[in-house]
Amino acid sequence: MEDDWIDANLIEEEYKPYNIKHRAFYFSKSVIEFVNSSKYEKVFYSLFDQLVRSSTSIGANLIEGASGSSKKDWIKFLIIALKSANETKYWLCLIRDTMKVSKVEIDRIIIEAEEISKIIASIILNSKD
Repeated sequence: MEDDWIDANLIEEEYKPYNIKHRAFYFSKSVIEFVNSSKYEKVFYSLFDQLVRSSTSIGANLIEGASGSSKKDWIKFLIIALKSANETKYWLCLIRDTMKVSKVEIDRIIIEAEEISKIIASIILNSKD
């Protein structure tokens, strides 16, 4: 997805955890809270279900990878977490563009998903031999 759809003015200066595992946890929590507060028709159930699954998968794979048996195993879980972060952006954009939801709120979540993707990608690139 292109970065040109992100309005940099939507990024608030707030505390963001330094540890990517903690940041992914708080991100998942914010997605769950967003879904819980959203009102949607039956046709959108699967979109929100997929959004919750992909967003919570990010942190779950980071945690599981941290207890991996080797560096190769750890990187494998990081790659899965990155794929989940990218999938999450897809579902968020689809919801944003097909429903009447707060564009400001969902764009903030998309920006955080993008930042998490970039951090995980950077960790992967800097960890390869």
